Amino acid sequence: MDFEAFVLAASTADLDDEPRAREHADAVEFRMDLAADPLGQLAGYDGELPLLVTNRVQAEGGEASDNTERLEKLESALEYPHVEAVDVELDAVREGEGERIVGAARERDLPVVVSTHDFDSTPDSERLRSLLAAAAEHGDVGKLAVTAVTADDVLDLFRATWELTCRGSTVATMAMGEAGRHSRAVAPLYGSRIGYAPVDPADATAPGQYDLVTLAGLLDALDPDGARRQRPDPSDTTF
Repeated sequence: MDFEAFVLAASTADLDDEPRAREHADAVEFRMDLAADPLGQLAGYDGELPLLVTNRVQAEGGEASDNTERLEKLESALEYPHVEAVDVELDAVREGEGERIVGAARERDLPVVVSTHDFDSTPDSERLRSLLAAAAEHGDVGKLAVTAVTADDVLDLFRATWELTCRGSTVATMAMGEAGRHSRAVAPLYGSRIGYAPVDPADATAPGQYDLVTLAGLLDALDPDGARRQRPDPSDTTF
């Protein structure tokens, strides 16, 4: 999976959704923590879209318990041929247990998304940059999802996204909640490399998500010539 180009991921816990996602998505984010028999689903998957797998811990918006078994399942998922990327939390990497996922992915030449989520607020500008830089340092993509209350929160996130991108980091950012909903369509214009959307609106996995068809349409309307798929020039440090 190549994150040099923007990737629109259809988020799901049911890989049977993949055929409905093909027209609009570039990949499927498979939420193992929400899935019934996730390894069984991976074993039976024969879809066309590549898979980005994650087994999200409860503290970061998932349903998986924070234990060794969670990471063992995530590591096992890397063995399946359609899995082309993995997402593991920044805290898990910093605490050491997540390093096994990073190492296992590196052995298979799979890109790693290192993610962190704030479901309460948007950190101040300095903290935003620090978190995003740390995530990008540990992974091939640094992902940061925050909760926006005001327009200033969203602007701060866009600025951090743009600045880190211009420094050469590969990042994915979004502001959760109604105040930040538009960021899911606009953030790619500032360098964000991944967008997430459920195939079915009822299956949203984070506050403020658009459904897949809506987000794909917004992305195309905002960027009909595909500029969002191009990395900004690192020499351009303006906002």
